[in-house]
Amino acid sequence: MIDAQSVKTSTSVPAAGQGVDAGKKIVGRKRNIVTDTLGLLLACWLPRQACRTSSPAPGSWTRSPPNTPACARCGSVEGGYRQHLVEHAATLGIDMEITARTPGTRGFTPIPKRWAVERTCDCLMLHRRLARDYETLSVRSEAMIHLAMTDLMARRLTGENTLSWRDPTPQTKQ
Repeated sequence: MIDAQSVKTSTSVPAAGQGVDAGKKIVGRKRNIVTDTLGLLLACWLPRQACRTSSPAPGSWTRSPPNTPACARCGSVEGGYRQHLVEHAATLGIDMEITARTPGTRGFTPIPKRWAVERTCDCLMLHRRLARDYETLSVRSEAMIHLAMTDLMARRLTGENTLSWRDPTPQTKQ
């Protein structure tokens, strides 16, 4: 599954390394992530400038790690990737499914098969260093995303929850 997330940048980021997301009225960078069905990160990519949702995604597929399972032959994306990504995925032999909201629904409704990648974006925002992009180089921002995902996977393996401001003692699942 592929998703993009716009994040504000700090004042230390040069103007050449950021762009404008006109839909959300955010000056910053756009994170593109590719996850599996569990929400674990397969690849991430930060373009030099924020641009349309559909154009940066093919770079995410070509930059996916070489040890990605060969059985991953299908993908799920939102409607914004409709134009460029479906054609690019077809050349790689990947069957792309476009998930969309049911017509006529109002308010928040979770889209089937998309909640895993949305949850991953939310988990990234829980890390203080990723709530705003402080890094001057996009390579360092990608490294911070990988560190946050390493922390998330370690917490899932150990069953440890994150500390809450309400309770100073760590909680463990039983």
